[in-house]
Amino acid sequence: MILRIVKMTFQPESITTFTSLFDKQKSAIRHFPGCTHLELWNELEAPHVFFTYSHWENPEALENYRNSELFRETWAATKILFAGKPEAWSVRKATAAEG
Repeated sequence: MILRIVKMTFQPESITTFTSLFDKQKSAIRHFPGCTHLELWNELEAPHVFFTYSHWENPEALENYRNSELFRETWAATKILFAGKPEAWSVRKATAAEG
């Protein structure tokens, strides 16, 4: 499994547009083959900064999503709202969580 974190900085006036778009698309993304988890996070001290946090079964599943019409449509509608360049990381857990 891989974890994907994407940081997006939006124009302050575009926050509502973005959150509405995310609400519209989140179910389709969550049900895309290979996606097992999706969350939207918001920076506490910078309300125009958001992160998506998702789990993918493997790199191929993420790549299939990134090459899909769903991603192309969602990304095209999202990127026009940016105030800065997005950043993305594909990571894996380095150690098991301690309980």
